[in-house]
Amino acid sequence: MEGESSWINHSFDDMKREIGEFDSFSELNDDGNQEATGVSLELMLPDDLLERILACLPIASIFRAGCVCKRWHEIVSSNKFFWNFSNVLSQKPWYFMFTSSEEPTGYAYDPILRKWYGIELPQIRAPDWSIASSCGLVGFMDTDSRSELYVCNPITKCWKKLEEPPGLKFPDYSALAISVNRISHGYNITVVKSKEVPGNFFQWDISIHIYDSETIMWTTSLTEVLAGWRGGDESVICDGVLYFLIYSTGSGGPENRHGLIAYNLSSRSSHGLLKRSFIPVPCPLTCGRLMSLKGKLVMVGGIGKQDRADIIKGIGIWVLNGREWQEIARMPHKFFQGFGEFDDVFASSGTDDLIYIQSYGAPALLIYDMNQKQWKWSQKCPVTKRFPLQLFTGFCFEPRLEIAP
Repeated sequence: MEGESSWINHSFDDMKREIGEFDSFSELNDDGNQEATGVSLELMLPDDLLERILACLPIASIFRAGCVCKRWHEIVSSNKFFWNFSNVLSQKPWYFMFTSSEEPTGYAYDPILRKWYGIELPQIRAPDWSIASSCGLVGFMDTDSRSELYVCNPITKCWKKLEEPPGLKFPDYSALAISVNRISHGYNITVVKSKEVPGNFFQWDISIHIYDSETIMWTTSLTEVLAGWRGGDESVICDGVLYFLIYSTGSGGPENRHGLIAYNLSSRSSHGLLKRSFIPVPCPLTCGRLMSLKGKLVMVGGIGKQDRADIIKGIGIWVLNGREWQEIARMPHKFFQGFGEFDDVFASSGTDDLIYIQSYGAPALLIYDMNQKQWKWSQKCPVTKRFPLQLFTGFCFEPRLEIAP
């Protein structure tokens, strides 16, 4: 496999080096080094039972377990272990925070152990690249030519470079999305390109391009001209439907700055579909972030003031039911104030039951648990703001061992 640096093939020394990095930024006490006494129960367990037990551990603990002894290393490196791991409940999504405005460096947060880990992302060369994730895979696309596209597993470091997406060259905006089939591990990637019609800011060329990992081919599914609206950089695939935000080019009031397009990837209808599939946003937004949580489309949005829609006064979370939005949560004011200065545009992403929200101006990270309906701060990131214009952003991904591009 191109660029493969699989965790399966890591040597024992490599695994110890990886674990050293994982433990470097722990904010919890680790009791794992206490000397054991008495008879070890694991010596009495057959391999198949031990495999199932180890497969239930958090990802970081699995890496640590591989350094315990030769037997455990062989178990957690086996294909059978990966099969057991793929059948346990999903790991809670991690959040990778870029801590430089120029270099793609940063730390990943594990909400189960409440620790930050120093990990390197393969191939990505700038923190402002377009990023999308699904079921353990992450897609990166450059924001200059929007022609360089990679898919990787951030945990195993496996990666693959895809052919350049077809369609418009050097579009003004591109929105990237990925959807992984949890059973077959095949995946689709979509790129929504948007480019101004020459000499007419009111009209924009929109095209949708779809990559299928099974056929290893791109197809251009739709090309259309939108009047009064342009595409952007926000999209997600949810239950076989591609959703992407569009933005007003000047017509209408401030309450109509954003809109949503729903495009069914299975039917792939042709000309005239986009205008018919328009869904209004629930209120004036300063920005919107789309995510798929357990088959539901969720939007996190900055709520604009009535008289000044470009000024943020709060953050809400909505779920789309049919064509209607239902507000399920609004950030309490004490958390909103906890960010300090909060810009009208911010970073937010989520999967499973967790939604992460981050201000571009500070490394503070807030988590909303959809299941428990609870807001809480992450452990403090091991980085501080060094200069006023330093920016922070990030994305969430599901840590998986068995998924490869």
